[in-house]
Amino acid sequence: MRRRRVVPQGMRRGITLRMLAPNAVTAMALCFGLTGVRYGISGDWERAVLSIIFAGVLDGLDGRIARMLRGESRFGAELDSLSDSIAFGVAPALILYLWSLHAMPKFGWIFALAHALSCALRLARFNANIDAEQQPHKSAGFMTGVPAPAGAGLSFVPLYLWLVTGEDLFRAWYVVAPWTAFVAFLMISNIATYSWSALRLRKRIRLEVIAFAGLLAALLVTDPWLTLLLLCAVYVALIPFGIISYAKVVRSREAEPPTPAS
Repeated sequence: MRRRRVVPQGMRRGITLRMLAPNAVTAMALCFGLTGVRYGISGDWERAVLSIIFAGVLDGLDGRIARMLRGESRFGAELDSLSDSIAFGVAPALILYLWSLHAMPKFGWIFALAHALSCALRLARFNANIDAEQQPHKSAGFMTGVPAPAGAGLSFVPLYLWLVTGEDLFRAWYVVAPWTAFVAFLMISNIATYSWSALRLRKRIRLEVIAFAGLLAALLVTDPWLTLLLLCAVYVALIPFGIISYAKVVRSREAEPPTPAS
C-alpha cells in the first residue's frame, strides 16, 4: 500500500499563481550562481563574484516575497534549497578553484569540494530540522552556523583583497585554501550566529539606520570590493558576540522556573 507524503501545515502542493513570483526569483538566483561559473571559466573574476552577490540578494528576497504573497509551498522550499546549494556551494567552489586552488598540488580540488559539501550538508541539516519542535537557536532568534549566502560571500575574502590591492599573495593557494576550510567549518558548525530577527533596533536610531543603508548602497556602487571586504570583516567580528548573546539566552532560560504541568 502506497504511503502518502505528509505535507506540513502551511505548505501547499502544486504551484498557484501567487507562488510564481517567489519561485521565479529563486530560479533567477540559481541562474546567477551558474552565470558566475561561466564568468569564472572565462577569467572575468569581477563579474563572477558579482553574479554570486546578486544571487545572494535574490535569495534574501524570495522568502519575503513568498510570505508577503502567502505563496509558501513545498515546491518552493525544495527549489530554494537546490538553488542555494548550487549558487552558494557549487558555484563559489568552482570559482575559487579556477581562480586559485587549481595551483595547489594534489589537494586544491579537495578544498573546493569542502566548501560545496559543507554548504550542501548545512542545507540538508536545515531541511531536516524545518519541522522539528525543538530548535533552540531558531526559537531564540539565532541561526545555527553561517548561512549559505553569507558563507559564499565570506569565501571570496581573498578575492576581494586581491581585487583591492592587486597583490598576488592573496591569490596564493596557501592563503586561499585555509580560508576556504575555515569558512566551510563555519557553515557546518553548531555555533549561534545572528539572524535578522535577533537584531533589535532602538526607535530613536531607526532614521540613522535608514541613512546608513542608503550610504552603504552608494558605497557598494562606488567601491564594491572594499565595501564587501568591510562587510565581511564586520560579520566575522560579530560571530563571537552572537555566541556570547546566545549563551546569555540559554542561561536566562535555565534560570526560569519550570512551567507547572496542567
